[in-house]
Amino acid sequence: MNQTASRVLADKATGNAASFFIDRHIEEGRAAKIAYREAGEGGRSLSYGDLAAESARFAGALREHDIRREERALMLVLDRLEFPVIFWGCLKAGVVPIPLNTLLSGSVYDVILRDSRASVVFVSAELYDEIAPAIAQNILVRKVVVIGGEAPEGTLSLQDFIANAPLAETIELTPDETAFWLYSSGSTGQPKGVRHVHGSLKCTYDTYGAQVLGIAEDDVVHSVAKMFFAYGLGNALTFPLAVGATTVLYAGRPTPESASAVLADERPTVFCGVPTLYAALLHHWDKAGIPENPDLRICISAGEALPEEVGKRWKAATGVDILDGVGSTEMLHIFLSNKPGDIVYGTSGTAVPGYDVRLVDEDGRDLGPGEVGELLVRGQSAAEGYWNQRSKSRSTFEGQWTRTGDKYEMTEAGRFVYCGRTDDMFKVSGIWVSPFEIEQALVSHPAVLEAAVVAWAGDDGLEKPKAFVVLKDPEQAGRLDELKDHVKTRIGKWKYPRWIEVIEQLPKTATGKIQRFKLRQERG
Repeated sequence: MNQTASRVLADKATGNAASFFIDRHIEEGRAAKIAYREAGEGGRSLSYGDLAAESARFAGALREHDIRREERALMLVLDRLEFPVIFWGCLKAGVVPIPLNTLLSGSVYDVILRDSRASVVFVSAELYDEIAPAIAQNILVRKVVVIGGEAPEGTLSLQDFIANAPLAETIELTPDETAFWLYSSGSTGQPKGVRHVHGSLKCTYDTYGAQVLGIAEDDVVHSVAKMFFAYGLGNALTFPLAVGATTVLYAGRPTPESASAVLADERPTVFCGVPTLYAALLHHWDKAGIPENPDLRICISAGEALPEEVGKRWKAATGVDILDGVGSTEMLHIFLSNKPGDIVYGTSGTAVPGYDVRLVDEDGRDLGPGEVGELLVRGQSAAEGYWNQRSKSRSTFEGQWTRTGDKYEMTEAGRFVYCGRTDDMFKVSGIWVSPFEIEQALVSHPAVLEAAVVAWAGDDGLEKPKAFVVLKDPEQAGRLDELKDHVKTRIGKWKYPRWIEVIEQLPKTATGKIQRFKLRQERG
């Protein structure tokens, strides 16, 4: 295909997100530049030219195997080079990829597979056994493609799937056509299929990526948050590819040891983490020392509100700020955030340019500074709804506004302070209590690594705060009364946890969100 023909095709297909994020880089001279590399010695790499060609070949393979436009393709794929190839190849063909959380149980995969009615499943070999029973019981799945290792009986290897496939052209479509689905992380229960359109991807770059993160072509990005959920998808797929930057992928489970190695060896300039990992890294570095990375210029956090103490300690340890922000699967990425030069730890900052936010009470009345209400957001990256859950779609997406399910308080300065999920808030003596405020007070104590607070009914039937804490040293369990006094001194005597239980780890989603509903269920 000559250059003129390529340009005509690209111009016709501008509504397809793959045209902007993949195809244009060839004409702009980035074919030889590395788009992705895998962390570690001997890790593979993929140039922008290879990504364009391999995603086009993958699109051709979908057509060769009769996977049609608008059919769904489940992706249970680790963060390796194959992930972006499959994702963008699907978009080029008009097939709808559905990246899945790689840490779910087989029963949940069965629910999602039935709900999505996917025609094809792409699965990393390491994860095949977990989803195999669900596939065996599903009559709608026509193809199963295994990535890496030998393909089990009844499946195809990725190499065989794409063998001899032609390079397909990026199809023409509108920005409002469905591009992909994400299943919500399930911090309060079963996941829901969230449908996003092609135009939403560029919208997140135009807003947060360009105007807050300020990502540039010479950046090297590493996201410990995986690409299977909204935050990681933006970090590793959308923002770097929007500007021609390089992304470092790590397929394994993110730990303080692995994240430290990536920071030292791969030297990312942009590091995308979650509060749990930032806290764990600081604890790890107290003993192991801080890895050197003179190139690191900025860090971001989402998935759960960042405790003030963690943000301040990180800045003191590394000299680099963390931009704490709030996003959601429904909005695709961060819409409320601290910004470079405008950071107040302990707050979620202000609205990202391109988004509007407001606080409302239970009756929908707008609230002002000092009042606690539910956060609503308006922006072009909002999902078009949940799949086959009309009542939940109608209660979440109210015209141009999306309900986040998060409780916030706005300060006089216009910054937003996280109070907790709507379902997590409770009243003590008739006054609203923020679990997150108590949790922040607890983790500011030197003995506490992590904490979660829920409402708990005492013998009198009245609800009071109960804390579950993870200690840095289990031998410090005798200091629990000291923790109560610490909270009283820091945030007020009536807010202290009446009960404190030491546990080894908090229940969380793969995005790092604490699943407080599981702690509440212990009341049985």
